[in-house]
Amino acid sequence: MDIRDKLVVVTGATGGIGRSLAKRLAAEGARLILVARNSRRLTALRDSLGAERHTAIAADLSSAAGRAQVIDACRRDRDGVSLLINSAGTNEFEFLESQSAEAIRKMLDINLLSPILLCQEMLPLLGKQAVARIINIGSTFGSIGYPGFSAYCASKFGLRGFTEELRRELDGSAVQVSYIAPRATRTELNSDAVVAMNAELGTAMDDPDAVAAAVIRSIVGSRRSDQYIGWPEKLFVRINALLPGLVDNSLRKQLPVIRRFATQKT
Repeated sequence: MDIRDKLVVVTGATGGIGRSLAKRLAAEGARLILVARNSRRLTALRDSLGAERHTAIAADLSSAAGRAQVIDACRRDRDGVSLLINSAGTNEFEFLESQSAEAIRKMLDINLLSPILLCQEMLPLLGKQAVARIINIGSTFGSIGYPGFSAYCASKFGLRGFTEELRRELDGSAVQVSYIAPRATRTELNSDAVVAMNAELGTAMDDPDAVAAAVIRSIVGSRRSDQYIGWPEKLFVRINALLPGLVDNSLRKQLPVIRRFATQKT
């Protein structure tokens, strides 16, 4: 897919992956609708990329009004929107018994329900193009249940299933749908406890720009299938699907370390 001068919607644009995506997309010549909640950071990002070419929308996508702001901006564009990248997300590292109901609802809302509803409302606009794409940014934890991330895993498992269904539902149409799953990434979503735990366990963490580069390659190459970033994580995904008991045994050995960091008081 050639994205030069194409209109691209990026949600979660001020987050680590979203910001890196915005910079790379702008460098490729795309015109951007940048969506996030923090208006100050959003405006600064837009201005750094070129205020005359890109649009910043400070909106809560969990609300109908917030999604309407995005839809209205797309409708006002003379060429219409060609690409939607759902990269907004939130996370909380804590065992389920200690999580608040509010935190669980927030993760499911932001990570799963909001992108589903935005896709639903964007489909009529994307369908007007000769070629259009939806890319949902998932996680390795959308295929591997990992202790301390119950609601986050549930949301990403759900996003993966939604993406698979929508790709099949839209087969033969103008709209291609992809799911791209990074492994652990150095973003603000990770608490100090998560960073320290990953260091002790030897878990690699990618730079957001490496994830953004992989997303751009997928767009340019028009790759439609699910894509997992990072080795050996992509291997673990396959093993977990075929022989989950092996992953159970591996995580059982890590559980004391995970529990220690998950129960740390901040």
